[in-house]
Amino acid sequence: MNKTLLTSIISGALFTLTASSSLSTVQAAELSFANIETVGTSTIEASADMAIINVEVLVEADSAKAAKDQADQAVSQFMQRLLKAGVDKKHIQSANLQLNPQYMYVQNEPRKLTGYSASRQMTVTVVDLNSLNELLDSALVEGINNISNIQLKSSKEADIIEQARQAAIVDAKQKAQSLAKGFGEEIDGVWQVRYFPQQSNQPEMYRASMKVSSDVAQTYQQGQVTISDRVEVVFKLK
Repeated sequence: MNKTLLTSIISGALFTLTASSSLSTVQAAELSFANIETVGTSTIEASADMAIINVEVLVEADSAKAAKDQADQAVSQFMQRLLKAGVDKKHIQSANLQLNPQYMYVQNEPRKLTGYSASRQMTVTVVDLNSLNELLDSALVEGINNISNIQLKSSKEADIIEQARQAAIVDAKQKAQSLAKGFGEEIDGVWQVRYFPQQSNQPEMYRASMKVSSDVAQTYQQGQVTISDRVEVVFKLK
C-alpha cells in the first residue's frame, strides 16, 4: 500500500476520533507525507487544602455618610478578626465602596429619596481548611451579610497542572503508537503540536444559613479539585 493511499485511510479513520479537535482533518490530509493525528487528554483529582471565599456587606441608612460608615466598620472589624485568627494580610483583599441612593416610586408622583445603600466586598484566601467554618461564622457576626461563594483549591495546583500536562502528552503518544502499530507503520517524530491551557475545575460551595452543623463543615475538608489537560499532535509516519 503506497504512502498516499495510507494517508487517506488513516485520515479518514481518525475523523471520528478527532471530530472535536480544533486541528482540521482537511489540513492534515493536505500534508505531503503520511501522518497520524491524536488528541491526548488527562484528568487528575487532588484533595483541596485551601479555599477562597467572597463575602459582602450591604447596609442601608438614611444618609450616605451613615451607610458608608457602617459598611467600612463591618469590613474593618472582620479584617481585624481575620488578622487575629492568623490570616496573612496579603491574603485579604477588600474592594472599594459602592454607594447608591434608594428611591421610592409611586405612580403619578415624583420619586422620593428614602436613603442610601452601601456595599463592600472582600476576598479572603484561607490556607487552613480547618479554620474555614470558624472564619465564616466570624464574618457573619461582624456584619458581613452575604457570603457569595466558597471556592476550594489545592496549594499544589501548579505541580498538578504539570502532571496533567505530561499525562496528556503521554496519552497522545500512546494513541499514535497504537494506531501506527495497527496499520503496520512506525512513528517518525512530531510534526505539529497544538496546546491550549485548561482551567482547573474547582468546586464552589455556597453557604445560605448563619450557622452550619459539623457535618456540613466537614464537607469543606473533603472537597476535591479536578484538573484536566489536553494536547493535539500530528505525528509523521516513516
